[in-house]
Amino acid sequence: MKLDDALARTIYERAALCRAFEEESFRQVQKGNIKFPVYLSAGQEYAPATVSAWLERRGLAERQIFIQHRGHSTYLAFGGDLDKLVLELLGDERGCAFGMGGSASIQSVEAGIYGHDGLMGSHGPIAVGMCYANRKPTLCFTGDAAAEEDYFLAAIGWASTKGLPILFVVEDNNLSILTEKKVRRNWEMDKVARGMEMAAFDLEDDPEQILARIDGALERPMLLNVRTHRLFWHAGAGIESTDIFDRHKAFGARVGADWAAGVNERSRKTVEEAWARNLRLCAK
Repeated sequence: MKLDDALARTIYERAALCRAFEEESFRQVQKGNIKFPVYLSAGQEYAPATVSAWLERRGLAERQIFIQHRGHSTYLAFGGDLDKLVLELLGDERGCAFGMGGSASIQSVEAGIYGHDGLMGSHGPIAVGMCYANRKPTLCFTGDAAAEEDYFLAAIGWASTKGLPILFVVEDNNLSILTEKKVRRNWEMDKVARGMEMAAFDLEDDPEQILARIDGALERPMLLNVRTHRLFWHAGAGIESTDIFDRHKAFGARVGADWAAGVNERSRKTVEEAWARNLRLCAK
């Protein structure tokens, strides 16, 4: 699929909402309003934003999505309710996981999003099992470290063997907490998947690159290893370095700087209002 101007703007709008949410969540952690570990996905918005926009352009409404523990952006990009996500991070029973999932186990039954159970990579075999049972188009988002788990690798093999309509998206930020891939392994996920006879590609989180490779996904098993960049700490509110590439800033030039600035401001206001509204609700 080619990246036209309308699609580029849709992707940017979704990424902007995700970025605004993560930046405000960062501030809420610092204020002490979030009481448990929070896994922020700032810097990793463009994989879910692009895939969700591609899916919408295709008109594929019936799908099921399994997300990883760092899943705020995936939840929002695929239509998860903003207020319910805020309430979940506040530990409120009206949250998207009834206040019991926290940051790592968010879900939306209405949007077809299934939450992570906390065991790294376990959603891989769960996603494959559900896809095998109902044959619905399935997306499974994971991190590069979770994808190393033996049961996740076995799930990829089963999906390939059975020709399931599943797309694995590895959000590869090169880090397992703080340990880089070069310390952990000497192989890449796309090569492993191709060794199992699955279509697989290694690419940057540039929407043009993703769209150039994704056609055919959900008709056959496929894996995209999307290289991305985590801007904040593994958990909590902190910044390890200010010298990290930011796709959101770079893609702003593609859609027009003035237009992008307006989108970012509207997204910021939307998110700030959601936090203020739900903080008041929880204070009653």
